[in-house]
Amino acid sequence: MRAEAPATPRLTAIVPVLRDDAALDGLLAALRRLDGPPERLIVADGASSEQTAALCRRHSARWLPCARGRGPQLSAGVAGSRLPGAAAEVLWFLHADSRPDPRAARAIRFAIAQGAVGGYFRFRFDGPRSGMKSFLERSIALRCRVGTVYGDQGLFVTRSVYEAGPGFAAQPLFEEVPLVRSLKRTGGFIALDVPIIVDPRRWERDGYLRRTLHNRVLALGHLLGVPPLRLAQWYRATR
Repeated sequence: MRAEAPATPRLTAIVPVLRDDAALDGLLAALRRLDGPPERLIVADGASSEQTAALCRRHSARWLPCARGRGPQLSAGVAGSRLPGAAAEVLWFLHADSRPDPRAARAIRFAIAQGAVGGYFRFRFDGPRSGMKSFLERSIALRCRVGTVYGDQGLFVTRSVYEAGPGFAAQPLFEEVPLVRSLKRTGGFIALDVPIIVDPRRWERDGYLRRTLHNRVLALGHLLGVPPLRLAQWYRATR
């Protein structure tokens, strides 16, 4: 008797938003244009905005109003995406102001078929190239190999592994750290050589080096045990 080939996993994209309609409009359109697009799009809306709900309807995405805060929103998106008796599924977490490469969905499915349990994309700034952008992209790639991967790199994970782990922390910053640490311990968390395009507006507003230094100070504070709410206050104070 011939063995059956494993089923192709369903891909569900989950996007937390807070009055990000312009960016979200572009992202949802881009996701629908991917080679082998996600079967489902879930938008976890911390503002419970009717405008965002209407936008989701135009893109055939599920609008999920929920409590504000990226960690709680992501957790709500996962809970709201669960289907009874669903087949193998991969959860893909995206920021509204990111843009996936056209090959992204296929790359995720291929990685899972090869035995990965999760992974992330290569960070790449949008817009004209520069030496500073290239330097920071290489620095981020090095940090990902030796330290923590953050949510702006299109994290993905199988639902079974996600539900066996710690999930996202219910906090406003560094909510992905428990999940990423857990995934790294599995040995099946991989870096894809496919870019995810990141909006550089925050770096351009603050200055590339200043913004990077600010991010590293926050990360060091988190590592040293500074409460997440205090870190969020620091983050807002420098905006």
